[in-house]
Amino acid sequence: PEGRADEDAALLAALRLGERAAFDALYDAWRPRVFAFLARLSGDRLLAEDLMQETFLKLARHGRDLPPGTHLRRWLFTVARNLFIDQRRRALLDVDRLRELRLWPSRPRRVEETPFDLAEAGETRRRLEGALLGLPVKHREAVLLVCVEGFSPAEAAEALGVKPAALRQRLARGRKMLREALEAR
Repeated sequence: PEGRADEDAALLAALRLGERAAFDALYDAWRPRVFAFLARLSGDRLLAEDLMQETFLKLARHGRDLPPGTHLRRWLFTVARNLFIDQRRRALLDVDRLRELRLWPSRPRRVEETPFDLAEAGETRRRLEGALLGLPVKHREAVLLVCVEGFSPAEAAEALGVKPAALRQRLARGRKMLREALEAR
């Protein structure tokens, strides 16, 4: 969103001048989305919380050094992804535990929803979570950035450090694998 990018640019300028309130505003604005991305990417809410904190620690330490024109959303998600990859290199994820975790926020209940509707929606969410976690990380992160976080394919490619054609290929394959996994369940 254009307004958000303009606000981020102004806050980054204030952060370069050492204004703590600018960091606080950026943290409040981006913390939920960075956390959600990391939780969905890792399948572990505690790990996501740690990595989210590390992401913002990097912003606090290096925000003054970010050049004018830095696209904060891409910077934050790139840092978050790189921290996840570094952590993943250090430890293997416990796949059995991933299936037990709730990765998607609850949606508000509509008045006309019956308990059956809610149970069915919960099962659909669990199927989607399982299918998403079954994707290779490079496909999962492409799907998450574009389909969940709203990045354009070009923005996602830049955030992931890949060429746009590679991102489009990862996204197409990720969507196909996700669709096949959901149809098989």
